[in-house]
Amino acid sequence: MRVRLFAGLALSIALAAPLAAQDSAPPLDPMTNDKVASYDWVRPEADYVRREVMIPMRDGKKLFTVIVFRKGTSDGPMLLSRSPYNATGHTSRNRSQKIEEVLAVMDAPFVNDGYIRVYQDVRGLYKSEGDYVMTRPLRGPLNKTKVDHATDAYDTIDWLVKNVRESNGKVGIIGSSYLGFTALMALFDPHPALKAAVPQSPMVDGWMGDDWFHNGAFRTFGFDYDLGQTVEKGGGEVPKGTGDEYTAYLNGGSAGAFARKWGIDRLPAVRKPLEHPAYDSFWQEQAVDKLLARRKLTVPTLVMLGQWDQEDSYGAPAVYRAVKAAQPDAPIMLGIGPWRHSGANYEGSSLGPLKFEGDTALQFRLNWIKPFLDCRVKSNPAPCPPMPAAVTYATGANRWEIDGKWPAGSERPLYLASGGTLSWTAPAEAGSDDYISDPAKPVPFVPRPVKMDGDSWRQWLVQDQRFVDGRTDVLTYSTAVLTKPVHIKGAPRIDLRAATSGGDSDLVVKLIDVYPDENSANPVMAGYELGVGIEIFRGRYVHGFSTPAQLEPGKTYSFGWSLPNVNHVFLPGHKIMVQVQSSLFPLYDRNPQTWVPSIMEAKPQDYRKATQTIRWGGTEASAVYLPIAPD
Repeated sequence: MRVRLFAGLALSIALAAPLAAQDSAPPLDPMTNDKVASYDWVRPEADYVRREVMIPMRDGKKLFTVIVFRKGTSDGPMLLSRSPYNATGHTSRNRSQKIEEVLAVMDAPFVNDGYIRVYQDVRGLYKSEGDYVMTRPLRGPLNKTKVDHATDAYDTIDWLVKNVRESNGKVGIIGSSYLGFTALMALFDPHPALKAAVPQSPMVDGWMGDDWFHNGAFRTFGFDYDLGQTVEKGGGEVPKGTGDEYTAYLNGGSAGAFARKWGIDRLPAVRKPLEHPAYDSFWQEQAVDKLLARRKLTVPTLVMLGQWDQEDSYGAPAVYRAVKAAQPDAPIMLGIGPWRHSGANYEGSSLGPLKFEGDTALQFRLNWIKPFLDCRVKSNPAPCPPMPAAVTYATGANRWEIDGKWPAGSERPLYLASGGTLSWTAPAEAGSDDYISDPAKPVPFVPRPVKMDGDSWRQWLVQDQRFVDGRTDVLTYSTAVLTKPVHIKGAPRIDLRAATSGGDSDLVVKLIDVYPDENSANPVMAGYELGVGIEIFRGRYVHGFSTPAQLEPGKTYSFGWSLPNVNHVFLPGHKIMVQVQSSLFPLYDRNPQTWVPSIMEAKPQDYRKATQTIRWGGTEASAVYLPIAPD
C-alpha cells in the first residue's frame, strides 16, 4: 500500500533512522497513526545540497527561497530567479539524487560549472509571506508602500551574498515570462552584487502588447490565468467545460458579461483590466520599458524572446528600443530565437512543422547566455567580448546572425494593390476592397474546436493560415512567386487606410510566407501559409491609445501599428502574402462595431455587422513596410 505523506501533523517518525535501529525497535501497535510529519527526500547520497531558507525583507516579511548547488562547490556565482510558480517545484522537477534531474534542463550547464542556483517564491505566493499583487507596480504613484519587486530583489541579493558561504558574492538574475518581469525589476536601483541580467520573454507592458491587451484588444485567455494564479481554494481554469472555447466565449458575450457569468468578476486581477480598458495611467505607470528608460542602466542585460512568442512578444524588443533610445551606450543586447513563449528553456530543434538546424535553444543557452553570465559573475573570468546589438535566428534560411544595430533592415513598402496583389511600387490607380465583418461569426484564431492550451496554444502563431481560405470576411493579397530572397530584420510596420460603416472596428494584419505548392522532400510544408507576423489593432485608438474615440462611418483613417520583431527570409519560389480581417476569436474579445464607452461592457444588442473598406493606391495607399536587410 502506498502511503501519502502529509506535513504539519503532530506525530513525527524518524524515517531516516538506520535499518539496524528500526530492527531493534519494539513492534508497533496495530493502531499506530500511519501519517507522518515529514520525509527528507534528499538522501545522503545526493550529489547536491538543497537548502530552504526564509529571507527577511525590509518591511519584516520573509520570502521562501531554495538554494541548490553541487556538493563541493566553492567560490561559486549565484544565479537567481524570482517566481510566482513555486520555488519548491522549480527545485524538484524529479525526486532524484542527481542535480541535473532535480533542476530544470536549462540549469544543468550552470550547476555543472560551479554555479549556485537560487529560486524564490515572490511575495505573497506559496511559502512566501506578504500580499500578492500580480504585477506589483514600482514604488511611486501606484504603489505607496516601501516595497516592490526591486526592493525584494535587492534585499534577497543582500542576504545571499552575506549568508551563502559557498558563493563568490556575485549574482546574476534570469527568468522567463513573469520571471523575466522580476528580472527586469531587479535593474531598478540594483544591488552592487548584481552583475548581469537575462530577462527572457518578459512581460513589460500588459496593455500595449504583452499578456492582457494588444493595441487595445483584450486577450481573454487571461481569465484562466487569473483564476488559477490568485485563488487559494477553488482556483484553476474557468469551469466552462472541455468543449470548444469559441462557443463558450461567443455565448458568454462581452468580457465583462463572461466574467460575471462565471463569478470571477469579483477577483481583483480580473477587475483591474476590466476597469482600465484604455491606456491610462494604470498601465502607463507600470510600463517597464518606459520606467527603465528614465534611469541609467548599469547592469549588463541580455533581453530575449522567441520569434513566435504567443504571450509576450512585445516586451523584450520594447525594453531594448526604449533603453537604447535614452542611453545609446547602454549595456544591453537583444536575442531572438525561433521559439514559442519561453522556448529558449526547452528543446529547440522544431516548432510545430518547422524544423531548424539542431537544437537552437541549447545553442543559444551554451553559446550566448552562459558566456554572457560567465564573464560577469565568475571569479577571475576572461574579459567579456563586446556586446553586439542583436543575436537572432534567420528563419527560412536557418542560421544564427549577429548585428551591430537593431532593427537591422531598412524599411521598404509593400503595397496592397488591385486584384488581391502586392506591389513594390505604389499603385497609381486608387481602389478599395470590402468585406462584411459579423461579430456573430468572428474569424477563429486557430481551426475549431478551439482550446487555448497545450500545443494548439503554444504553436498557434505558426498555424497554417489556409484554414481561413474561403471566408468572405478575410481579404488576401499576394506577390508573384519570388525570384530572389527577401530578408527582413526588425518589426514590419503597418499603414492601413481603412473605413468602416460602424462606429468602431478591429483590424488584423497577417504577414505570411507562402511555400511552394509542391514539396516532395517535406510534404507537410507543401503550400503551407506560415504566419511570419500577426497583430491586431482596436480602431477606437486611432487618435491615441489613451484617447479612445468613435469612428465616423465611411471616413477613411490611417491605422498604424507594428507586427512583432522577426528575422525571416522569404526564399525564392515562395510568395509573400498579406491578409486583413477584423477578428482573432476567442483569443481577442469581439469588437461590437458600434460605439460603446467600454467594449468590456458591450450589450448583446451592441454587436452588429459592419462593412470594412480597405483602400489601396493613389493618395490612400495601404502598405506593409518591411525592414529589408542588405544581404
